[in-house]
Amino acid sequence: MKLPFTSKRPRVAVIRMQGMIATGDRAPLNDAAMGPLIERAFRKGKPQAVALVVNSPGGSPVQSSLIAARVRRLADEKKVPVHAFVEDVAASGGYWLAAAADDIYADPASIIGSIGVISAGFGAHELLNRHGVERRVYTSVKSKSMLDPFLPEKAEDVERLKEILGDMHAVFEGYVKDRRGARLTDDPDLFTGRVWMAEKAQALGLIDGVGHVTPKLKEIYGDKVRFMVYGRKRGWMSRFGMQFAQDAAGLLEERAAYARFGL
Repeated sequence: MKLPFTSKRPRVAVIRMQGMIATGDRAPLNDAAMGPLIERAFRKGKPQAVALVVNSPGGSPVQSSLIAARVRRLADEKKVPVHAFVEDVAASGGYWLAAAADDIYADPASIIGSIGVISAGFGAHELLNRHGVERRVYTSVKSKSMLDPFLPEKAEDVERLKEILGDMHAVFEGYVKDRRGARLTDDPDLFTGRVWMAEKAQALGLIDGVGHVTPKLKEIYGDKVRFMVYGRKRGWMSRFGMQFAQDAAGLLEERAAYARFGL
């Protein structure tokens, strides 16, 4: 006979992944910051599953890859299923994170996709000329000053950048195909950087259904499931509203990234 107080309720570790993906101590999402949380989520309390709650417009492809690879390594090592739940957006690197899961669910109004690579910058050489400032650059080889924002743009630099972006896009596309497999359709727009809402994303095979984290996990693991939530905590200066100038710049950049998707 099994006594009631000896029965264990199933546990699911929930990892919140919100914000821009970038390097640096103050970036919301990167492998250095998220790594310890992810490790703890998979190892503490022997969870029956791990859920990723993703709300990210993207960012660094390398950091996206590092975080996703860590999730997959631990999932395989611990033999634990991983579920992803999209909130406002899982675009570009945000979708890279979601695709680390075995299945992906989203709100009907979630924005999903943007499988592509982008590079942006400014050219300030005319501004320098107007103020009589001469830019002097000396290199040992010709490609060391590629795309210098204070020099006129060179056609060969643009071609080289496009080559790099193309190679990076191929890595992203290969990863998505590997993770989603036969669930993906052959729609020609799938890897063009377009985004879709949940219903169309499901029809394309980018996600597996519409659903929210708590009801879906209760549906899978029962009403008595326990949630162990893991996420980055803000420092005490952030909690009291004392931000450095670089934090403000980072917030503006993140706000601009979300704004690309009307958020």
